[in-house]
Amino acid sequence: MGALTGLRVLDLSRVLAGPWCSQILADLGAEVIKIERPRRGDDTRDWGPPWMKDARGEPTRESSYYQSTNRGKYSVAIDIASVEGQELLRILAMKSDVLVENYKAGSLAKYGLDYETLSKANPRLVYCSVTGFGQTGPRAAEPGYDFIIQGLGGLMSITGERDDLAGGGPQKVGVAVADLMTGLYAVVAIEAALLSRHLTGRGQHVDMALFDVQIAMLCNQSQNFLASGRPPGRYGNAHANIVPYQVFRASDADFVIACGNDSQFVSLCKAIGLPDLPKDPRFARNSDRVVNRVEVVGILAAHFLTGTAEEWIGRIHPHGVPIGPINDVAQALDEPQVKAREMLVEIPHPLKTDFMTVGSPIKMSGTPVEYPAPPPMLGEHTASILRRLAGVDDEQLGQLERRGAVGLPLES
Repeated sequence: MGALTGLRVLDLSRVLAGPWCSQILADLGAEVIKIERPRRGDDTRDWGPPWMKDARGEPTRESSYYQSTNRGKYSVAIDIASVEGQELLRILAMKSDVLVENYKAGSLAKYGLDYETLSKANPRLVYCSVTGFGQTGPRAAEPGYDFIIQGLGGLMSITGERDDLAGGGPQKVGVAVADLMTGLYAVVAIEAALLSRHLTGRGQHVDMALFDVQIAMLCNQSQNFLASGRPPGRYGNAHANIVPYQVFRASDADFVIACGNDSQFVSLCKAIGLPDLPKDPRFARNSDRVVNRVEVVGILAAHFLTGTAEEWIGRIHPHGVPIGPINDVAQALDEPQVKAREMLVEIPHPLKTDFMTVGSPIKMSGTPVEYPAPPPMLGEHTASILRRLAGVDDEQLGQLERRGAVGLPLES
């Protein structure tokens, strides 16, 4: 039994933020019914290569991007633009606890699938809308893309190397953090709304915006501005408020030091053979080191070039100073800690029995995360879900398919 076993989620979202939210809910035990367009499905089904390889090692048409965010769900192919499809979705919404959607603000009203309409028929429904800019404000009608949000929301102004250094300039983060963080915030909001429903008997509308989340996740950087009146700049791999807290280059490779306080700085300097450095009044306290960042980092950078990354890590780590290598993704997934924490899981797939994916980071003692099903193939569960929840028989199903209102599985 999962923590959310017994809850049903109708997922009308696609691409990343909404599906990331609903995948977390599925990991926690909710029954998630993913609605996809007949014949085409979620946009990310076409976002390959790479594609999953079948048992013979041949590429399928199952994209890795889609698989990263849709495990544990049922795929039901319904044409939301058809009258019959809309009626089926209203029936499913009446039998669901949560609905997740990421259509443009207000666009589902023309189908009778907006919160105001559905909540009248199902007052207990928790309805979560995920958009770029939310349901209100001057940008509400604009589409939202993670890359645009990272730029508009200030993140790229503080990500990347300084303009005066080689490779300087704004950078986006290597994963779609605005999407992923919005998915996480959406899960928190949905669970809070469900708890509120337990007390009041009524659901509510959850309005999640990528832009809002991006502004919120500026965290200390935005507070730094509010306190100082100076917009923070890019520090590359350095930290705005802590020194040394950055990447250093050894004779053979880069490595990371995250020296979070003055005692750690003393330990670091002792470990690397510079015990007198913290006695210099310019470097004694973190506030001093921030002011004299260029000087202290220059001393450390020159010193670290005299040894290999492995040597420095081996010398510094026993002193309790946070330090580590910079792994590529293959090396990261090969870390022994990944195996110990069961962060790689095998979920048998119809096309590949040893299908492997990255698991959930949520560890719960009483209701642990389980992985009952792999990411579904397009329309894999159309027939079974519509029979069970909408009372559609085989004859009706055939008629709906012929009219294009629903889609049944295609061979991959």
